[in-house]
Amino acid sequence: MILKNIEKICLFSLLVLLSSSCTTIPSHPKAEKHDTALVMFGDTRIDPYYWLSYRDSQKVIDYILAENTYTYAVMESTLELQKRLVSEMRSRKRGDDITVPVFMNGYYYYIKYEEGKEYPINCRRKGSMNAPEEIILDENEVAAGHRYCQIASIDISPDNNYMAYGVDTIGRRYFTIYFKDLATGRLLEHKIENTTGEVAWTKDSRFVFYTFKDSLLRPSAVYRHDILQPYEDKLVFSKKDNTFRTHVFTTKSNDYIIISTSNGVSSECWYLNSKTPLGNFKLIASRKNGFEYSVDHSGKYFYFLTNYKAKNFRVLRAPTYNPNLKNWQEIIPADSSVLILTMEAFKNHLVTTERRDALTKVKVTNLQTLEQHYIDFGEDVYIALPSINPEYNTNLFYYFYTSLTTPGSTCEYNMTTRKIRLIKQNEVLGGFDPSNYESKRIWATASDGAKIPISMVYKKGIEFSKETPLLLYGYGAYGYSINTTFDPNLVSLLDRGVVYAIAHVRGGQEMGRHWYEQGKLLNKKNTFTDFIACAEKLIADGYTSSDMLIAHGSSAGGMLMGAVANMRPDLFKAIVAEVPFVDVLTTMLDSSKTLTTVEYNEWGNPNDSTCYFYIKSYSPYDQVKRQKYPNMLITAGFNDNQVQYYEPVKWAAKLRENNTGDSEILLWVDMGLGHSQSSGRYAQLNDDAFIYAYMLKQWGITD
Repeated sequence: MILKNIEKICLFSLLVLLSSSCTTIPSHPKAEKHDTALVMFGDTRIDPYYWLSYRDSQKVIDYILAENTYTYAVMESTLELQKRLVSEMRSRKRGDDITVPVFMNGYYYYIKYEEGKEYPINCRRKGSMNAPEEIILDENEVAAGHRYCQIASIDISPDNNYMAYGVDTIGRRYFTIYFKDLATGRLLEHKIENTTGEVAWTKDSRFVFYTFKDSLLRPSAVYRHDILQPYEDKLVFSKKDNTFRTHVFTTKSNDYIIISTSNGVSSECWYLNSKTPLGNFKLIASRKNGFEYSVDHSGKYFYFLTNYKAKNFRVLRAPTYNPNLKNWQEIIPADSSVLILTMEAFKNHLVTTERRDALTKVKVTNLQTLEQHYIDFGEDVYIALPSINPEYNTNLFYYFYTSLTTPGSTCEYNMTTRKIRLIKQNEVLGGFDPSNYESKRIWATASDGAKIPISMVYKKGIEFSKETPLLLYGYGAYGYSINTTFDPNLVSLLDRGVVYAIAHVRGGQEMGRHWYEQGKLLNKKNTFTDFIACAEKLIADGYTSSDMLIAHGSSAGGMLMGAVANMRPDLFKAIVAEVPFVDVLTTMLDSSKTLTTVEYNEWGNPNDSTCYFYIKSYSPYDQVKRQKYPNMLITAGFNDNQVQYYEPVKWAAKLRENNTGDSEILLWVDMGLGHSQSSGRYAQLNDDAFIYAYMLKQWGITD
């Protein structure tokens, strides 16, 4: 029954998109109310829309259908604008393009795109880019017949004869691993389902290790798979603690297989010599609460990026024959003003990425002399990050740098001679000229005195006033920093006079590890008040007004949108919340839901009364109240198993019930997607155009 319902909605959506006109806008849907009492610690919450979580209910499907009908009718006047936006964004893209070739184990690997095709084509050439091209995986063929298709990883065996790759064609992030014989081009008969989509090959190219995902989407166990005897996989590691995620990978040196497990505040790693795949993994250092570390390998040493006696992390190393914690020796000390983000070991060098005052730097350490230096970019670059560097025995390091106004460039850096060579600058077509735009950084003051950075980009010559349309984006969770990278699609807003701003609120790590810790668990409300402070700063300094300010966030950033909508609805003309995590308390109380237990160290475990009442005090769904809300566009994916579709659906219904103003609450549920946008590069433009058109309509911009 449910399959037919989904097909019904997908067909409806297609007909809607193809229709030419709608004579009248129907009344907005009104969800039925059926009270469900949720009781904990003597506290009773009444959820009148709990029934919308019954995924197989025909009534639920019909309600979603009605919501989509209503949203389409409201947005129908923007269809021509959406078409223009798609045309503009597509005109800036090269239809045919090729990535920078990456050398690995005797081959140059690269991705090419062909005009009119949605997905990349993965290729390689042996020894030289002048050698014959070998197409190893055409993702357009994999995606044929599917609306969504994501390839998790492409992993080549050490002998270069086999390829493993993970595929998800639903959007629920369960990947099926396939194996391909690169000599014959044929797929092997066996496949592995319910995985992360990545494998770690052993030196003999016969075995792979992979991570199994359980019913809660948690990477929970590691298995060994024999491609010659493929039907008897061996469990080699299982983490019973349901707050931990587990992953397995091969070091860049290809000498060791590493199992890493973490719950966000503590971690453990095990190692195995890749020449002995049937051996037992050995523990490096036991987990302790608050002790985190990751591991890489070069030569005689394991290298550790760790917060051991270092809040902002430091780098240590220990001999491979005895890597116990007592043998760790420091090579890069901790710095209270610098957060070490990443570490990458080569045969002769170690590269670390650091963040200081929301800007990034790249440091190179000579592993023989331990001499250290920073890559000199020659200018103030807003973001510089490692590119793809799979080759171990090399002195060349590839990095990517960009800014809000400048398309990204890939550069080659010789770690020995310290020479930089520009390999490729991403081309933006359609007459784009970066000199027509400028960016700046300002600082807002939070309610507790913290200084919150705001990054801004806009077209030169703009005169800021109360009439200036401004889009403020925020996220603030998991320690994920919002990098100031160039987005060619954003040009369609900038050219229409829109100012784009990023609020680097606490919960990310832009200002260091403390920035993250001050925006999680029992400090979570700082994320929300920081965003409000940023909005107030932009208004107070005359960049915009509440009548022209739109807030935007997705996923955990959607939680941010829900919180600020409840706390300061008067600040915003409109709010766009994509796949928002808004029913926080109910979800975090249900350990049968995907990812609940592994998120305890981010939001808190509400089975503890202190956490329960703190989460309740900000959970957007629980805090909806009778007041005037701004215009809102809320999106969901029916296949989403990270933020279940019913959270935004219930939230929209409750907002509409309690809204005392005349603002519009719109909901769009995509029945064919999960937590992410469309997977095809052109289909993604339709998603962006829909969101942009909604925003432009709110600002009164029609061209």
